Amino acid sequence: MAGLGKMMKQMAKMQKKMTALQEELAQQDLEVSSGGGAVTVTVSLQSEVKGIKLDPEFLKEDVGFVQETILEAVQDALKQAGAKSEEAMQAVTSEFQVPGMGGM
Repeated sequence: MAGLGKMMKQMAKMQKKMTALQEELAQQDLEVSSGGGAVTVTVSLQSEVKGIKLDPEFLKEDVGFVQETILEAVQDALKQAGAKSEEAMQAVTSEFQVPGMGGM
């Protein structure tokens, strides 16, 4: 039973670290450009879209092309933010070992 108490303490410690990390990730922004810099999307590392900047010259293009480029930029930004967030979370969870389960 002593092992269970130790595991519970580790889990509580991991929970605290994960909560702190989530707050930190919400404060970090990532900028992703698309269309040769015509579209710049800013997202938090918790995948919240914070802003979209468009080059005024870009808006003179075909509307379908503009929409497609904006969508691609947003999707790419969210994908990159998710990957960075996942990487950070894995770093936290890899610190903790559960007997018989390896890393969490």
